[in-house]
Amino acid sequence: VQLVESGGALVQPGGSLRLSCTASGFTFSYSFMTWVRQGPGQGLEWVSTIDPSGSTTSLADSVKGRFTVSRDNAKNTLYLQLNSLRTDDTAMYYCARGGKLTYTSYERGHGTQVTVSS
Repeated sequence: VQLVESGGALVQPGGSLRLSCTASGFTFSYSFMTWVRQGPGQGLEWVSTIDPSGSTTSLADSVKGRFTVSRDNAKNTLYLQLNSLRTDDTAMYYCARGGKLTYTSYERGHGTQVTVSS
């Protein structure tokens, strides 16, 4: 199993980014997928989960209305669109196999760094 995140960058407050996670080694199209993040000196924070078909998504209250999760099963790729970024969105962002309550039991990628700063 391999999960590879990309798309992180240094961005100014109010900016946007799109993160990607390319998956291999398991049946991506059958799997719930989750984004989590870890800010400086903080624990893991659940951000978003999407069901296998992509038709049902859930987002943490802290990012609702600003972030959007999506997937392309033909490309085995998970996305996280980050809009209206704030300084407290600064974190390492990870994708993980599984849902909100199960992702800790599965593999996680190495992460991509998002830094929001002026």
